[in-house]
Amino acid sequence: MSKVELSRVEGRSAEEAGRGFFGDFGGQFVPDALKEALDHLAEAYEQIKADPEFQEELNYYFKHYVGRPSPLYHARRLSETLGGAQIYLKREDLNHTGAHKINNVMGQVLLAKRMGVKRIIAETGAGQHGVATATGCALFGIDCVVYMGEEDTKRQALNVFRMELLGAKVVPVKTGDRTLKEAVDAALEDYMENYRDTYYMLGSAVGPYPYPDIVRDFQSVIGEETKAQAVEQFGRYPDYLIACVGGGSNAIGLFAPFYHDREVKFIGVEPGGRGSRLGEHAAAITYGKPAVIHGFRCYSIVDETGEPATTSSIAAGLDYPGVGPEHSFYHASKRAEYVTVSDQEALEAFQLLSRTEGIIPALESSHAVAYAMKLAPNLPSDQVIVVNLSGRGDKDALQVYNLIKNQG
Repeated sequence: MSKVELSRVEGRSAEEAGRGFFGDFGGQFVPDALKEALDHLAEAYEQIKADPEFQEELNYYFKHYVGRPSPLYHARRLSETLGGAQIYLKREDLNHTGAHKINNVMGQVLLAKRMGVKRIIAETGAGQHGVATATGCALFGIDCVVYMGEEDTKRQALNVFRMELLGAKVVPVKTGDRTLKEAVDAALEDYMENYRDTYYMLGSAVGPYPYPDIVRDFQSVIGEETKAQAVEQFGRYPDYLIACVGGGSNAIGLFAPFYHDREVKFIGVEPGGRGSRLGEHAAAITYGKPAVIHGFRCYSIVDETGEPATTSSIAAGLDYPGVGPEHSFYHASKRAEYVTVSDQEALEAFQLLSRTEGIIPALESSHAVAYAMKLAPNLPSDQVIVVNLSGRGDKDALQVYNLIKNQG
């Protein structure tokens, strides 16, 4: 099966695409061989997730290994600097491995262990999901292979070393744009050929069913904790939830538990990159259109032939031409608002949060911080914004240093 065929399977109706739809988005637009693997996973997940012992084991590792619950922190100096609304940070950057990715990995590695597989594969862009996957595999003694676009291996060389240090084999993907899209292609091809003894640890809320459901379920610990912490700290739910959106796992983890709480507004922040023209950004909802990519229907950035187009973002983890199907549905149904932040605005937010709070955010998370910086001054001081600080900025420090030096 070629990469083009994996990205776009023609001639299938919504009914043929299978389960896992959010309105018009999602499904299983995949070859029969891959559908067999996905259905096998879906059946196992439905059985295992309802098992109280599984949930007890997951909660044990969340508490004693990941370090949950993560704090909900009132960023007072940032709030005072900006004026207006109060900004709180959901500190996913304090999790073991430095990002929200470990939540999903712990759930999926326990699922894989129960399924009896001997090998786990993953794709990664910024490297945080790859590091988390390698961490989970090291913890349980499972062989690990991580596919990563060659361009991203250069941008995130430190994370490549971390994965290798943890015992993973990192495979640079040298086709196409050599970024996250190609890494997903390579991982899907591997999974389709080897699923009987291999588990594919998909890192974001994308892909064919059941992956968007699995990732959302394991990441929803973010929103569930935020609900309880908000009531404890300021007596009610937040007015706004803000999170960066590439594939969208950190955002859906924050948003989904609040879905029925209509007074809480959702804002997803997409990577606006360098501009609005094709190839200058990776904002699939803002500039894209509904299409099938990597086996599911979502808002996508596609070229004139309908193939996934070149994208660009300062943040490797947001550099993807599609977005999760649940986010696509949130946009179409107007449950959430999706906006863009430019590379430069994210870079400025990276520096401001560091100076005002002593917290260095990931460039991905800096997009969410940047939009909060725009929004807060226009709101009254009794309004509350929660920003999902999805990762820490250690991995980006050298990249930002070079960018600032070159600007100077």
